Amino acid sequence: MERFFKLKELGTNVRTEIMAGITTFMTMAYILAVNPAILSGAGLGEYSVFLATALAAGIFTIAMGLIVNFPVALAPGMGLNAYFLTVVLSSNGEITPQMALTAVFISGLIFIVLTITKIRQLLVVAVPDALKHAITVGIGLFITIIGLKNSGVMAINVLDDGSTLITMGHLSDPSVWLTLLGLAIIAILMVLKVKGAILIGILITALIGAIPGVGVTDFSTLRTGQWVPDFAQLNFWHFDFTGLLTVGILTAIATFTFVELFDTFGTLVGTANRAGLLKDKEEGQKRIGKAMLVDAVSVSGGAMLGTSTVTAYIESSSGIAEGGRSGLTAVTTGVLFLLALFLAPIALLIPSPATSAALIVVGVLMVQMIREIDFSDLVIAVPAFLTIVMMPLTYNIANGISFGIVSYVLLALVGNLVSGKKHKIHWLLWVLFVLVILRYAFLGGE
Repeated sequence: MERFFKLKELGTNVRTEIMAGITTFMTMAYILAVNPAILSGAGLGEYSVFLATALAAGIFTIAMGLIVNFPVALAPGMGLNAYFLTVVLSSNGEITPQMALTAVFISGLIFIVLTITKIRQLLVVAVPDALKHAITVGIGLFITIIGLKNSGVMAINVLDDGSTLITMGHLSDPSVWLTLLGLAIIAILMVLKVKGAILIGILITALIGAIPGVGVTDFSTLRTGQWVPDFAQLNFWHFDFTGLLTVGILTAIATFTFVELFDTFGTLVGTANRAGLLKDKEEGQKRIGKAMLVDAVSVSGGAMLGTSTVTAYIESSSGIAEGGRSGLTAVTTGVLFLLALFLAPIALLIPSPATSAALIVVGVLMVQMIREIDFSDLVIAVPAFLTIVMMPLTYNIANGISFGIVSYVLLALVGNLVSGKKHKIHWLLWVLFVLVILRYAFLGGE
């Protein structure tokens, strides 16, 4: 493992990598319960989606570790699974779950072509360094919002006039104060430089949640959960290619492709930046190129298994924060997802407050990249700021990158025309500028 994963070269060791992999798994294991709950609303069997989720996350995360030597995990993406549900429910029966899976499968094939032709890899060269740092910061705030929302510390209330208001959750709620306690435990352990602080904090928080009277950690799954997987229920190759050229399906393919294109780019760049894997630009670009190919294959592969779009997970940042630097982190996470097929009741024991506290701390670590952005140059500052704030406030990584690219191209063009200072605008940014405008003009904010 030392030689294969280049652990010494990356400044890590087996123990650190395994601890990081466990941490990543714990912070994203919720997808095993959430994804089946969402996609079952679209007409897919809940247990069949659970099998597909665990298999896709396990297989393609291990592939990311072995092929790319990258500490990034993959699983069916949140947001994209909700869009999958919307596509089916809003079609009034015209688009079946099988047709929606076909749309995901085709979007994956498009990604494979874009990756093999190295068009996706050009994004790494085309996007200015300041925007890459902004993406890392934006993802940090985004992941913090996820932690605050999932734990109940932050509540989103819908008012009578239809508007929304973000408010503080009720401190009387055990989930809220347990999250804050978990946050304090992890932060103190990190200040004390305790190895494995995030993982230890998650476990301590989960144990506190099991104390009688708190009742946040639910052990009922140990009695009612299914321990032996029934692979006969897996919806393999659950496709329907009829009506492929209908407007609804073409729109779905376009949206899946666009959102995943920016989501994956943002996640890979953000996590690689945090892990310090982009310091050598040439080597970093090669590794991200390989990672994009694994990601592209996972989109179609996940659809073949019967789940919505599989993508790189921003929760991988939690493992990176624990010191994960190599593919051994990803392999560990992937193995745990495969074991979850047989140990699902145990995998689902860790309560949301425990993982939410970890995500908030990871957000703190990722936001540190803001010091790399030159806010004195408004051509850089405005796009970077929009990239940062649009991710958490719209709950979408792609929106943040879209606003950043459009504003950068406009301001760099104006700045280059009226001042002596030149800001490079890569030709691909012009292409993306047009595509982003067309996307929002014809597809709206979906």
